[in-house]
Amino acid sequence: MNTTVSCELHLRLVVSSESSLPVPAGLRYDTADPYAVHATFHTGAEETVEWVFARDLLAEGLHRPTGTGDVRVWPSRSQGQGVVCIALSSPEGEALLEAPARALESFLKRTDAAVPPGTEHRHFDLDTELSHILADS
Repeated sequence: MNTTVSCELHLRLVVSSESSLPVPAGLRYDTADPYAVHATFHTGAEETVEWVFARDLLAEGLHRPTGTGDVRVWPSRSQGQGVVCIALSSPEGEALLEAPARALESFLKRTDAAVPPGTEHRHFDLDTELSHILADS
């Protein structure tokens, strides 16, 4: 049986050192995909942007800078509050988002309860995943 953990967050899109915009976001973790966190950023009335992160990347980013290339994550402070900065880069552009550290930490603790870190392989059916990949090619 698969378990899903979800969380709604209010992120800030950093526009400049003095300006940011609110970005509602949803995080979803499914034990059927135990290594990943799926993020949906609501960028307009009906528009969304989807990203998939390694759960370990977000967890490590709570405590130290991590990631290279398209996704980088690090802890910081904004307006006296702990935040986690998430820098995204794609051919369409770049974005720097600030997530409330406590909310992200709470979400990740709930994912850890569903699938403890280091046990993801027990929830991942490699044969099924390979058959899906081969069927798509």
